[in-house]
Amino acid sequence: MMIGNKLKGFTKQEIIGIGSTSQRVRNQLVERVRKQGVSTESVLEVMSMMPRHLFVDEAMKDSAYKDDALPIGHGQTISQPFIVARMTEELLKGKEKPKKVLEVGTGSGYQGAILAALFDQVYTVERIMELHQKTKILFQRMGFKNIQATHSDGSWGLEQHAPYDAIIATAAPDQIPEQLLLQLAVGGKLVIPVGSQTAEQRLTVVYRVSDHQFETEELELVQFVPFLGGSA
Repeated sequence: MMIGNKLKGFTKQEIIGIGSTSQRVRNQLVERVRKQGVSTESVLEVMSMMPRHLFVDEAMKDSAYKDDALPIGHGQTISQPFIVARMTEELLKGKEKPKKVLEVGTGSGYQGAILAALFDQVYTVERIMELHQKTKILFQRMGFKNIQATHSDGSWGLEQHAPYDAIIATAAPDQIPEQLLLQLAVGGKLVIPVGSQTAEQRLTVVYRVSDHQFETEELELVQFVPFLGGSA
């Protein structure tokens, strides 16, 4: 979890930031996330060390540590930090910490980097080629050895590495893709926002309790970009 030691592809100043991207501002963001109810210290610690400004375009860097979703192009966003922390916290709940995690919707790479700092192995899929290529290079520059990025339709999951102890989706389908459920290990969980763009979306956790049995828990209202099939 020593993120600072991983970022060998960046200068110390690029990692630390300055002014609106400084460690002081990063710490303020973490305190806001804590006050909103995220209490898992490992999640908060990783977020305090993760340079979110490296995951957004230059024009957006001054807004990197606001607790807001930000545009990253192609109609996609980097998720609100509170939601990133909240969903990651849900993955960590339970007696056994997941070891192998699938992320559906790589996007900017911020959520994936948070996961890679906390879990043994992370697989991430992105349907938009330009985002996939950009983020794959970023992961390499950051020195993450335990995250594998793939260009693919997320509704298919990533069957060749299944089953997964946990799956997290960063876009909202109207209904949960069956393939994601089938690629969960027994005892695993899926954390996903569910709902249309014109109605309410709810953060949802699905537990696979046996080969053929799933249990669903609905959490708070959220707002995510739509979960789209196909690749681009």
